[in-house]
Amino acid sequence: MSFVSARAASLFGALALAGLYSGPTIAENVKMGSLVIHAPWTRATPKGAPVAGGYLIIENTGDQPDRLVGGSFAASAGFAIHQMAMKEGVMSMAPVEGGLEIPAHGSVELGPGATHLMFIGLKQQLKQNDTVGGTLVFEKAGVVTVSYVVRAIGAKAPGHPAN
Repeated sequence: MSFVSARAASLFGALALAGLYSGPTIAENVKMGSLVIHAPWTRATPKGAPVAGGYLIIENTGDQPDRLVGGSFAASAGFAIHQMAMKEGVMSMAPVEGGLEIPAHGSVELGPGATHLMFIGLKQQLKQNDTVGGTLVFEKAGVVTVSYVVRAIGAKAPGHPAN
């Protein structure tokens, strides 16, 4: 390793430890039993916004399906699972009744413009690069603690800038 790259690596490490590096934050995957929660994230919100969406991928490596039945988000009073549908040219959104099935040996992606988590009654503005804690509640796996990384207001996917 050259002196320049060794010094750059040392400087980056020092900045990261000091909390001064503001590069992209990466959500950690969380494993609970046969479930793996990949890249939980949400979008930054304007001041005073009452709701926000939550996005992630839930992978089930097990032989039995499980069901996401609820959860919590530290920065909101309420939590719901919502689905979006196009009917006669009109987009609608409604709660998923009875929870969201995660098939055995399959995965479900929750994303913008599709099935997603709804954080209702925000207690604070969500700011880009912050991390907000929460839980996901499954029928079989139980309660899973996750951290949502806050992306840009118009982000389309984790790590992607607003378009």
